[in-house]
Amino acid sequence: MTNLPMNKLIDEVNNELSVAINKSVMDTQLEESMLYSLNAGGKRIRPVLLLLTLDSLNTEYELGMKSAIALEMIHTYSLIHDDLPAMDNDDYRRGKLTNHKVYGEWTAILAGDALLTKAFELISSDDRLTDEVK
Repeated sequence: MTNLPMNKLIDEVNNELSVAINKSVMDTQLEESMLYSLNAGGKRIRPVLLLLTLDSLNTEYELGMKSAIALEMIHTYSLIHDDLPAMDNDDYRRGKLTNHKVYGEWTAILAGDALLTKAFELISSDDRLTDEVK
C-alpha cells in the first residue's frame, strides 16, 4: 500500500472527468451543462474512496479510474435530478445556481441522463474489468 495524497487523487479524478466529457466532437450545450454540474465543486469522496480501497488492497489504483469517474458521474446525475422542480426544486447547490436554473429544465434532465449513460459506457468499455465485474 502506498501513501497516496488525497489532493493528488482528486486532481486526477477531476482531469479524467474533463477528458471523458471533452472527448466528444459535438461541443454542445448539453456537454456544457454536464461539465457545469461536474465542476460545481464537491469533495470527490466517492471516487477517492474507491481508489484508496484499491490501493489498500495492493491493487494499482489506476485500474479503477474509469469506475471511479463513472461513480462520480452517477452521483452528479442524481444531484441534477434531485434539484429539478418536480423533486426538491432547489435553486442552489454548492453555492452555485443549479443546472436547471442555468440551462433550463429540459437540458438539466438530459444532462443527468447523459451522465448516467456515460458512466455505464465507461464501465462497459473498460477492458481491465472482467465481464463478471462489469
